[in-house]
Amino acid sequence: NFFCNIIYAATATSRHASVGSFGVLCLMVGRSVARHLQLAGYGDGTGLGDSASPAANGTEACDRSCYAITVALSLTFLVGLYQILLGVLQMGFVAVYLSEPLLGGFVTGSSLTIITSQMKYLLGLKIPRHEGVGSFILTWVDLFRSIHHTNICDLLTSLVALAVIVPVKELNERYKERMKAPFPIELLVVIAATLTSHYFDFERRYKASVCGDIPTGFRKPTVPDTSLFPSLALDAVPIALIGFAMTVSLAEIFGKKHGYAVSANQEMIAIGLCNLIPSFFYCFASSAALTKTLLKESTGSQTQVSGLVTSLVLLLVLLWISPLFYSLQTSVLGVVTIVNLRGGLRKFRDTPRMWQLSKLDTAVWWTTMLCSTLVTTEIGLLVGVCFALLCLIFRTQRPRATLLGKVSDREIYEDQAAYKQLSSVANIKIFRFECSLHYANKDYFRAALHQKTGLDPVLLGAQADPDTGSSSRGSWGTAFGCLERARRAEKPPAASCPPPDVHTLILDCGAMQFIDTVGLSVLKETHHDYQRVGVQVLLANCNPSVRQRLRQG
Repeated sequence: NFFCNIIYAATATSRHASVGSFGVLCLMVGRSVARHLQLAGYGDGTGLGDSASPAANGTEACDRSCYAITVALSLTFLVGLYQILLGVLQMGFVAVYLSEPLLGGFVTGSSLTIITSQMKYLLGLKIPRHEGVGSFILTWVDLFRSIHHTNICDLLTSLVALAVIVPVKELNERYKERMKAPFPIELLVVIAATLTSHYFDFERRYKASVCGDIPTGFRKPTVPDTSLFPSLALDAVPIALIGFAMTVSLAEIFGKKHGYAVSANQEMIAIGLCNLIPSFFYCFASSAALTKTLLKESTGSQTQVSGLVTSLVLLLVLLWISPLFYSLQTSVLGVVTIVNLRGGLRKFRDTPRMWQLSKLDTAVWWTTMLCSTLVTTEIGLLVGVCFALLCLIFRTQRPRATLLGKVSDREIYEDQAAYKQLSSVANIKIFRFECSLHYANKDYFRAALHQKTGLDPVLLGAQADPDTGSSSRGSWGTAFGCLERARRAEKPPAASCPPPDVHTLILDCGAMQFIDTVGLSVLKETHHDYQRVGVQVLLANCNPSVRQRLRQG
């Protein structure tokens, strides 16, 4: 974190994102390291493995933990390299697929996952850490199974810390406009808890969980093992993408909240440098950290200068202060983490209004949130992106289609369903299709056109020739469909299709950004079908690309 904060402050465009370890990336790095330990022949011990060990492969002899660190550092180097290359190649456009509902659901799901992981510290329980699919549910099952082993000292400390921190944090938010700086309640609670735990000896007397020994100083820089790159190349891809997605999502969320723009490409380069350079100094894969970012934003920080201050404090901690936190209870750290995640949980309150505005966006939010929580965060993000794309496809397949009416005596035409005092133009129908016309929505275009205008050329053709019912296309299938609709209405074709009083149909193409070859064929067929029944079809408000496609066709 010391190196990451300095690098990110110098290269990023976000003013609030704070870089550090992210639980999802830690799990992914851990799984890759565990797999490579098995491939290298290391068992559960700390000695050298069999013939597949690094010594047998000609590398320097190293125990299990040393080899695990080497794998993690090499993996982090590749992650940073991938992210920098993607940023240089201007691949940050992938961030446009991270919609606001998707990001909101992902942040809330990640918040629930992190809160769940901190509950064992609040209760003083020692339960196994679950990874992968269903870890959220399995963790809660273990918590309830072990609830009778709760450490009363840790529980009481957690409750007191919550009772102190939460009200002060709420007051800080309520009166932040009047305060020059938020009241540093977390720092005071940590100091008070450390002193209390030390002088009352909570660890020995009550078996409370404490931080214990924290190493000081810096280790000698090392070069990643390039011989591991081929086997780590694929493992680094999802880590690089998840790290970028998390960084950009948090940067965009807080950028929008505070009114400034962020560059996805520059963020990708920045987080890549935060992984590439620190990999030489025993730092593992990092990204914008949700908890740290929420904490940073809640303290009123407005620029990345806070990152430099954080690095200075970390330097002091690394060199001199860290031994003083030996007696700090881990339950206090868990409380600080959970309290600063309450912003992600508050997004639940926005879902009713979101439902009123857009049901599809609400579905994206809930889908991403539930998958991120109940499955895994990386799968939740992937499912959220795929589901959001499906919703986008659905919107383009069934866009809004309306009839336009004239505004009093002015040459202005608006949606008749949205405005009441509009007059229809005699013997003319004006139809607007609010989407580009392509192969995916061609059938809906026809159906909406016939339904809104009340002019189905097939039925009109059946009226003109009730014996064959096929004057518009000469197709048995089309004629059968016309007669079938007339049969269901228990009326003859002529009765189902009254003589048209419309001589002109105008298609407003203003919302059509483009038309493909299928859309062009549909327009030709529409013009041909209505022309056969005496209705003229005109196209209006076509943009240059649509006009060019019409001329080419």
